[in-house]
Amino acid sequence: MEVDGFILVSREDACQRSISRNSSHDSFLPEIDKSVDGLGPWLLPLNQFIHDNPELAFREHQAHDVLTRFMRSQDGWNVVSSAYGMETAWVAKFDSGKAGPVVSFNVEMDALDGLGHACGHNLIAMASLAAGLATAEMVRRHSLPGKVLVLGTPGEEGVGGGKIRLLEAGAYDGVDISLISHPGILNNSPLVRTTAFARLEVEYFGRAAHAANSPWLGINALDALVIAYNAVSVLRQQTMATDVIGLSITNGGGPTNVIHPFAAGICVLRTASSSRLKELQEKVSACFRAGADATGARVEIKVTRGYADHVPNRVLAALYTKCWNALPNVPDPPIPPTGELTWVKASTDQGNLSYAMPSVNASFAIPPGPQKGQPHSPDFEKASGTKLAFDRALRVGKSLAGAAVQVLAEPGLLDQIKDQWRRDMDALKQPLLE
Repeated sequence: MEVDGFILVSREDACQRSISRNSSHDSFLPEIDKSVDGLGPWLLPLNQFIHDNPELAFREHQAHDVLTRFMRSQDGWNVVSSAYGMETAWVAKFDSGKAGPVVSFNVEMDALDGLGHACGHNLIAMASLAAGLATAEMVRRHSLPGKVLVLGTPGEEGVGGGKIRLLEAGAYDGVDISLISHPGILNNSPLVRTTAFARLEVEYFGRAAHAANSPWLGINALDALVIAYNAVSVLRQQTMATDVIGLSITNGGGPTNVIHPFAAGICVLRTASSSRLKELQEKVSACFRAGADATGARVEIKVTRGYADHVPNRVLAALYTKCWNALPNVPDPPIPPTGELTWVKASTDQGNLSYAMPSVNASFAIPPGPQKGQPHSPDFEKASGTKLAFDRALRVGKSLAGAAVQVLAEPGLLDQIKDQWRRDMDALKQPLLE
């Protein structure tokens, strides 16, 4: 077992050796390389359109329309628009007609308020489109078994997460693996760990009274919130190094000569794992209740559905890495050769999928590199719209497709992937090390 600082994650060297003996990526990868290169002239205007027309979470109507129109123009794909009760979700399926693994690729479309595509979701979309189409082409040419799914997943930047809603609605029923990527400036790595995330909204309801004439008749909701705020601040002394607590007061009462009848705040939690998130959420909720108990105010705590930490599948990651390194002109920085995990303190709804099935969320560095701004910055928005970034996304698509095609082509490989996933899920249940 390897202590990764977040959870215990099993590293199975036998799987790595087994994959290294397989050479199917050598036979399929040149074809995938050419297939994706042929898609480039068609995908480039799509990429530019989405980048130049940013849309917020769950309102990606233009992206939905142009992408579904494009997928319908591709032979053999069955496309469903506005899928599973979401206007901007969509599903495209390519079925070989023969029983086999079901591989899926997620297309993100939403942008950031005021910053456009400063998180590069246009590039995520292009990488997944290229991967899905190239995988389907290999299925067609080589009569491979199984199905290929490409899912338009809205609202990754929003509240609730489109992938979570699709998962709960049954969109991933029967899917064996889920593949996606994400651009950045520092790392090329398929072994990306992200944090678990939750948002708590707290409201206190007291009783108004004149603060000079009869304050004893009131119940001060602001006092309750201040007590809770201080309790959370004290709690930070005994949290783990990977815990993050952010707390703000959104309503601090009214006139100073009135005992405040209402106060409210928002708390955001990030932790290394979903199990730790549950523990920390209980502790913070106890702080909120303490404010109510001390003052007599009534408290309401609303918990917004959070994102789980992403647990990457090492077998899938090894497949991706072999393809990435086998393609010409390997870019810097290289993927760590020893299977080192890449820590990202952001959160994503792909994490929830990683708890439901084997997953890879491959990070890729786009030019001009670390001298420019991080994701969610104006500089990154500009970088995500360049031809250099688009070309890097296509390389990612080739590597994702290479991994997926190996799963479809090699009997028994999916069993290795799922065995690794089960070991990782079991490791998550173990107590955290002190």
